Amino acid sequence: MTDPLYLATIPSPARSVWHLGPIPIRAYALFILLGIIAACVITERRLRQRGVPKGLVLDIALWAVPFGLVGGRLYHVITDAQLYFGPGKNPVRALYIWEGGLGIWGAVALGGVGAWIACRRMGIPLTFLADALAPGLPVAQAIGRLGNWFNNELYGSPTSLPWGLRVYEWDLSAGRPRTDPVTGEPLLKEGAYHPTFLYELLWNLGVAALVLWADRRWKLGRGRAFALYVAGYTTGRFWIEALRIDPANQILGMRLNNWVALLVLAGAIVYLLRVRGPQQHLRIDDDGTVHVVTADGTPIEGYPPVNPSEGVVWPAWMRRTAQSWRSLTGRWAGEDEEGSGRSDAAARPGGSKREQS
Repeated sequence: MTDPLYLATIPSPARSVWHLGPIPIRAYALFILLGIIAACVITERRLRQRGVPKGLVLDIALWAVPFGLVGGRLYHVITDAQLYFGPGKNPVRALYIWEGGLGIWGAVALGGVGAWIACRRMGIPLTFLADALAPGLPVAQAIGRLGNWFNNELYGSPTSLPWGLRVYEWDLSAGRPRTDPVTGEPLLKEGAYHPTFLYELLWNLGVAALVLWADRRWKLGRGRAFALYVAGYTTGRFWIEALRIDPANQILGMRLNNWVALLVLAGAIVYLLRVRGPQQHLRIDDDGTVHVVTADGTPIEGYPPVNPSEGVVWPAWMRRTAQSWRSLTGRWAGEDEEGSGRSDAAARPGGSKREQS
């Protein structure tokens, strides 16, 4: 007879991988991909509204997405190293991204590096891109959380609430529940648990709506829309993380991700309070020169026109580092600066012809 306690609970999927011939289609990877597509569509629309030519978001994604996936996986592997390294562990499993395990902090940090490189190549400010991305990123995260549901992972503590989640004893590599050796029936964990994947999914959609509303209301610029997303996300992540019971490293009795959420939240609030400036738009001349302007076309101070075709604009410290490295390796090779035959431009990253201090 069915226990009435669980009549209103949320079931978990009993499968997370399907095979198309010899090719496995994993729910986790599928929802990550759908999330990336959703973020690109939203960001593309916002970029178009701010003067960017059609399709530029794909050029940026080619840099940001691979960097973000690597960064997310690195953060997970570093902060949960005990899952992959040590007696009885298989370090190769650290590469099995389809089994779950992407840390949002590493994904945003290293993805931001990839986006910065792309923006540099195109002559546009990173803060301009960040503001356009701000509502799309939490939507992507919300969609990605469905992959955790299919993987029967990242649930919270036991609960008797009507929306408690039933969870299988899960075999991640096989993508299905473990079975009773006698009956062959799928094994369910005892009781019901907080569906923290669902809490975060709904919270992220709320954060996306908040950013869209605030951006429309106050015309946020210079990265402030992105900072609002960060503040909203980390606030939710803190209380949701506190409900989770999956293994995690702790510092002073609190989960590592809670500490990270607090630190990042503090940084986002400081940024919101200190940074001011109009919403950034672009005006692109026929020759490709990029102007950073306000919505009415007025140039914004501090953003000189840039023509990417003249070379990538790199910071002075990167030029000096590259020049020093070339000088040092040149001396090791027995070359002198006068006889090396290299021009100053050739010593800069990307062979830039422009200088910016």
